[in-house]
Order: sequence, then structure tokens, then C-alpha cells
Amino acid sequence: MMNVFNAQDCATIISRINQLKSTTPAQWGKMNVAQMLAHCNVTYEMVFEDKHPKPNPIMKWVLKTMVKKKVLTEVPYPKNSPTAPAFMIKGDKDFQNEKTRLIDFINKTQQLGESYFDGKESHSFGKLNKVEWNCMFAKHLDHHLSQFGA
Repeated sequence: MMNVFNAQDCATIISRINQLKSTTPAQWGKMNVAQMLAHCNVTYEMVFEDKHPKPNPIMKWVLKTMVKKKVLTEVPYPKNSPTAPAFMIKGDKDFQNEKTRLIDFINKTQQLGESYFDGKESHSFGKLNKVEWNCMFAKHLDHHLSQFGA
């Protein structure tokens, strides 16, 4: 698995993103490429921006006990996996804007480094260690970049 805290691995991820065009077709799923980039940005918005409401205590318990172990393992996501409501992207998105935002978030994450994330509270899963943060970021990016052949 790639390491989002490693500069060389981030360069590889960004290179994959730069392979995408606004017309790149999905190999599976319902999102177009701009929506996919916006979808990937949600993970980072939950870390760096205060625009998504936090789950209520019952939902947080469900996420921590049932979803966390699926998200924070190296087992790849199956194609057409269900997603949380905050990650559902509807309507048109600006490809270049979403691409730039995602690359900026990836660079910011790498520059802040694993020590910034080690023990940091997740929006949905409670405190995560640096390995769990990396798994969450890298696995999600790999899944969706693969979805578009990058």
C-alpha cells in the first residue's frame, strides 16, 4: 500500500491523478471523473474543513463498530461498494477545480506528516493512529483512481 506521508508515494499518486482527463470514463460505478474527484475530496474536507456535520453518538457507534474495520484494513474495496451520504456527489462538478483541490489536500497531508495524524480524531471513527490514517487515505484514493484506469 502507498504511504500518503511519503513524498515519493505522493508524487506517484499525483501522477496517477494527472493521467485523468475530464472525459476519462469510469470502468465501473455511477460517478463521472469530476464527481469522483469531489468524492475523494470529502475525506480531506472532513479533516481540514468544517463543512460536514459529525455523526450523532448512535451513528458514530455504528461507524466505529461496523464500518471502521472495513475501511481501515488493506483489503481493497469491492467495486460498486455503498458509500456514506456525505460522500454521495450529485450534480456537475468542475473537473479542474476538484483535481487541484485533491492534489493540494494530498500535498498538505504529506507535508503535515504522520506525527500530525498519529492519534488525531477522525470525523467518524474516533482516534486513529498513523497507520490507520494512511490506510484510509491511500486505500480510498487507489480504489477510485483504479475506477478510472489511472
